[in-house]
Amino acid sequence: MKFPKFEDIILFEDNDLIIVNKPPFLASLDEREGGELNLLRMAKQYHADAQICHRIDKETSGLLIIAKNPEAYRHVSMQFEHRKVQKIYHAIVDGTHVFKDLLVDLPILNAGKGNVLISRSEGKRAETYFNSLKFIKHYTLIEAKPVTGRMHQIRIHLATQRASITGDSMYGGNPVFLSKIKRGYRLTDEEEQPIMKRFALHARQVAFTMLSGEEQTFEAPYPKDFAVLLKLLEKNDA
Repeated sequence: MKFPKFEDIILFEDNDLIIVNKPPFLASLDEREGGELNLLRMAKQYHADAQICHRIDKETSGLLIIAKNPEAYRHVSMQFEHRKVQKIYHAIVDGTHVFKDLLVDLPILNAGKGNVLISRSEGKRAETYFNSLKFIKHYTLIEAKPVTGRMHQIRIHLATQRASITGDSMYGGNPVFLSKIKRGYRLTDEEEQPIMKRFALHARQVAFTMLSGEEQTFEAPYPKDFAVLLKLLEKNDA
């Protein structure tokens, strides 16, 4: 798969930090198989001492903070540890859902091999706030604010509300086909591909304290696939 050059995904850079808009399907760190390109490797080619301060799922697009030196890494990591970093994600979910500061407070157990479960007895505390941003006939654009940072947290928390992320087959989400939403859409003989070939989740915003002590908020524009899906739903699923 062809990814943009590292320089082209940088949203902000100073002497200590680089903020990037990670493309979908690019792993944050080395995966066990090794071999394939990942964000850390790209960052280290750009700046030898680069360290990624947190991670997002491979399929998820959006904001990631990269430190250029050990002091910056420690500074940001401590804020993550003490839950001082504010993160906002946008997701397109199946169905119409009216969420107004809905808190989902369900413990998550990491069962290994990329599987997580809701477990009140064995799970670790996990909290996410949800707000509905836009209603489309059969879909909703949702804002998610995770308080904790558990694996697949937003995805599984939305699934517990019967609001699975569009295209997230692991948690009950369905892909969107143009033939399903567009009137009079003619299918060819080829097998139809979904409009978006991943689950519709994007790390939209991050706010934290810079090394200077200044509070800063960064925002990442939607990648093409997310923007196209939203536009086509607004146009055809009305």
